Amino acid sequence: MHEQLVTGTASPMNNESVVACEHPYDDGRLPLVLLYSVVLFVGLPANLLTVYLTWLQVRRKNVLGVYLWSLSLCDLTYLLTLPLWADYVSRGHLWPWSSAACKLTGYIFFNNMYISIFLLCCISCDRYVAVVYSVEARGLRRQRIAGLIALAIVLVVAVGHVPVFTMREGDAGEGNRRCFEPIQSRVVTGFNYGRFMVGFLIPLLLLVVTNHGIMVNVQRSTGLRREQKERVCWLAVAVVALFLVCFAPYHLILLARAIMFHFYSPEDGACQIEKIMYTPYTISLGLSTVNSAINPILYVLSSDNIRKELSRGLAQVCDRAHLRPRSDSSQNKIQPIKNSSELNEATERQQGGTPPGT
Repeated sequence: MHEQLVTGTASPMNNESVVACEHPYDDGRLPLVLLYSVVLFVGLPANLLTVYLTWLQVRRKNVLGVYLWSLSLCDLTYLLTLPLWADYVSRGHLWPWSSAACKLTGYIFFNNMYISIFLLCCISCDRYVAVVYSVEARGLRRQRIAGLIALAIVLVVAVGHVPVFTMREGDAGEGNRRCFEPIQSRVVTGFNYGRFMVGFLIPLLLLVVTNHGIMVNVQRSTGLRREQKERVCWLAVAVVALFLVCFAPYHLILLARAIMFHFYSPEDGACQIEKIMYTPYTISLGLSTVNSAINPILYVLSSDNIRKELSRGLAQVCDRAHLRPRSDSSQNKIQPIKNSSELNEATERQQGGTPPGT
């Protein structure tokens, strides 16, 4: 039997009963571990690179760079929790560390998920204002305002997730050593409603409205070439599509579980429904991490300024690598004065910013 009924109190202040079901923990274990591993392998170096590139944009007083840098830093922190979750899943959903470690890891994981979602909204809203209200927004789009908005998002989400430290789902150091596995309770149900509305539905509407406005305005523009318009429209569609693929399955399952809590009891087969939904739930949670690996490519590397910054840096690295063998050979072999002067001349041109041979 995989059904287990557990009744207890959710907190010292609340006498509500909690219903927990034994889930099929081995189902989908390998795909989820592979998914976490791939996301970490791709996302970690990509976000390390974009943290540096976007910081250069911040130093150049780029307003959008503030949101992009915050997003890259958030995604990087989010990714650092994946090794712990991959290890947890690979052990058959048995948490080998303390309850405090479980709660802290869960806090960081869910915190950064929603900070990332709200920063995505900020990026789309900022692009919308810059495109549609380019003249009127000159006084509003300031780096200091963007920094305050990003800081406010971090603080609000961090405070909103403080209850994570009081939830019984985080008591992994005791009993069956499960870390934030689904449990039916009024507290969790209310939390799921809030996450669906504030953390998914409202951001989705914002993304759809702002990116549709960008597409319409760009199509009307007479100052852009056809390929530029196509690239902007492709980016707008990709932003909404990525959001739906990564976050819609997880939040729809959260909503379904919250609704189910009001209509089903263990006697009505609630645990059987929970068993059916568990594997899709874990896979959808894994899908939400894909967003952190694709964000650097979609937002950062698609920016003209950052692509130019990256190209400039790669060109400097290649030029230095090209000059190094010639410098080494000049030290090991006596060359005619003509060759030495050519090398000095090339070095001076390189220091001046002009590639050799121009």
